[in-house]
Amino acid sequence: MLEILQIPVLQDNYIYLLQDTYSGLTAVIDPAVADPVIDVLVEKSWQLDYIFNTHHHSDHIGANLQLKQQTGCKIVGSAADQARIPGIDILLGDGDVVKLGNQCFQVIDTPGHTVGHIVYYSADSQALFCGDTLFSLGCGRLFEGSAEQMWHSLGKLKALPAETRIYCAHEYTAANGRFALSVDPDNPQLLQRIDQVAELRQQNRPTLPSTIGLELATNPFFRAHDLGIRSTIGMTDQSDLAVFRQLRLLKDQFR
Repeated sequence: MLEILQIPVLQDNYIYLLQDTYSGLTAVIDPAVADPVIDVLVEKSWQLDYIFNTHHHSDHIGANLQLKQQTGCKIVGSAADQARIPGIDILLGDGDVVKLGNQCFQVIDTPGHTVGHIVYYSADSQALFCGDTLFSLGCGRLFEGSAEQMWHSLGKLKALPAETRIYCAHEYTAANGRFALSVDPDNPQLLQRIDQVAELRQQNRPTLPSTIGLELATNPFFRAHDLGIRSTIGMTDQSDLAVFRQLRLLKDQFR
C-alpha cells in the first residue's frame, strides 16, 4: 500500500509525502519548503529516501538541497531539466519507471507548463502526481511550452483510468471553477462540483484529490470537444486544439 500525506505550504501549494508501507521507503513530491516536511517526518518517525520533482520552478524544488543535506535522500527528476533541478541524482524520461519499494511509478512527459515537466503515475495505487500540468478544473499556464504540447500532454492524462486520483500541486479549484462556469454554464456536474468545492473551502479543507473521471466531466480543458463549450466561446467549427488554445487564452485573461 501507498500512504499519501498532503502538506499545505506557502499560499496554495501542496507537498505530498509518500510511503510504501511494505518497505518503509519514503518520498516527497515537489518540496517547496523544508521545515513542514521535516516536521511530518519526525512526527511519523519516517526516513526520507527520495525527492520526486515534476519540474524546476522554485515552489517545487525550493527545499531540494536542504532536505538532501539533512536526510541523504536522492533527488529524482527529468533528464531534460537536469541543469535546472538542484542536486538531481536520477534522470528520468518518458516511459521510465521509478520504484519506491514495491510501488512502481510510470514517468510521463507532459511538456507545456514547462518544457521539462514530467508526472508520476502509479497504476497499482491509482494515483497521479501531476505537478502543474493538470489541476482540478484547470491546467497549467503555458510558461515555456506551446498549446500543442499541453494539449498532447493532457491527452495522455485523459487516457488514464477514470478512477485515477489526481494529486495536483496547487489549491486552485475554486478559482478554476469560476472560469469553468463562464464557458460551461449548463453543465450540471460542474455546478454540483462548484457547490462541493465552496463547502470544502469554507471548512478550510482541501479540494484534492480529484479523479480523472471527475475532470473528464467538469474540466473545460479536458472538454474542448464539447458542443456547449464551443457554442459559448463561438468556436463550433474549429479543431479541438484551436478550442483548447482559446480556452487557455481566455483563462489567462479571466478575472
